[in-house]
Amino acid sequence: MIISPSGHIKTTEDDNQPIAFLRMAFRPLFWLGALFSVFSILVWGLTLTGYIQFSPMGGAYFWHVHEMLFGFVVAIITGFLLTAVQTWTGVSSVKGKTLFALVMVWLLARVFNAFPVFIPENLIIALDVLYLPLAAYYLANPVIKAKKWRNLFFVPVLCLMGVLNLLMHLAAKGVLDISFISISHIMVLMVTLIMCIMGGRVFPMFTSSGTKTERLPAIGWLEKLSIISVVLSVLVVAQILPLHIYVEAAVLLIAGVINFIRALRWKIWVTLKTPLVWSLHLSYWSICIGLVMLGLAKLGSITGASLGIHAITVGGMGLMILAMISRVSLGHTGRIMQVNYAMSFALMLMVLALIVRVFMPMIIESYQMLILIACVLWALAFGSFVVVYFPVLFSPRVDGDKG
Repeated sequence: MIISPSGHIKTTEDDNQPIAFLRMAFRPLFWLGALFSVFSILVWGLTLTGYIQFSPMGGAYFWHVHEMLFGFVVAIITGFLLTAVQTWTGVSSVKGKTLFALVMVWLLARVFNAFPVFIPENLIIALDVLYLPLAAYYLANPVIKAKKWRNLFFVPVLCLMGVLNLLMHLAAKGVLDISFISISHIMVLMVTLIMCIMGGRVFPMFTSSGTKTERLPAIGWLEKLSIISVVLSVLVVAQILPLHIYVEAAVLLIAGVINFIRALRWKIWVTLKTPLVWSLHLSYWSICIGLVMLGLAKLGSITGASLGIHAITVGGMGLMILAMISRVSLGHTGRIMQVNYAMSFALMLMVLALIVRVFMPMIIESYQMLILIACVLWALAFGSFVVVYFPVLFSPRVDGDKG
């Protein structure tokens, strides 16, 4: 606001800025997504162990699987993409009232999925399914305006995730002759593909800048093979390719090993004093472990795919998301890329959650109690983000810039 010599008040562009929390998509979607994960993971753990009674739409098991993927993970992915697209294109992304409306679609779907007593079930499904196509639309707008066609790749990915969301609901209702668990596994591998693509783009750079060490040049064939192997893994889990089970196992095992070799080249040993970087490395390692476990499950060496899936979801998604939202939130609010002791401890809690959920069941029989402990560790880790980053995400940038 400018006051002219005559005493008139002139409105500047900054006065028309929305409140800080709605200036960029990462602010509400990261914070609310993290808060929702704390609520949902605790509710699931307490319900599974019989401490509380909970009757969401589709039942507690469906709700847990669906909401962690299409509630929590989707919020973080879209928050990241709708923020990054502004950097990629130089065109303003969704903000203000439009962003508020988009976030409310996501939030209301979470509320009604958990408490389906207010509106008809089909309307809840329609509201839930609406979010990803809307996010894809707002992602596509700046890409098309700037003609940065390379970044249009993520638009069909979000739309495909929206289709999987619908299919998962239909499977839970018995409309489709397929288990909703099978569809959730496809979604997990879809997210894995995104993590591997983004990891290859930025993790070596983060390692170099965060540790002040030289960045190794990428090996072209290794980079391509790493991504191709994960694409094939998606097809294997989706049962699109009619392959012998030994071939399916080989694809998953090779994907895990190839990506582990890729990750080793990023030199985790130089990151041990940098929590925002070593956590990213360990999250990528968790993806590799999960892929190998899925391959071993195909061979019958591990009972079921659950441990492999949770290696990817807890260690891969959970740890990577916590590290990335911590980093992105600092960078996009003009702060130094360095977490405090509370967030460093939170990242360690996520590693403990991975160990308890994936490895401890192999040696301890108290399965449900281990799950509850892992849920509490997750809740403490993401609860730390909710508390520590509240002033960061709800206040303007410290450098006075927009965003």
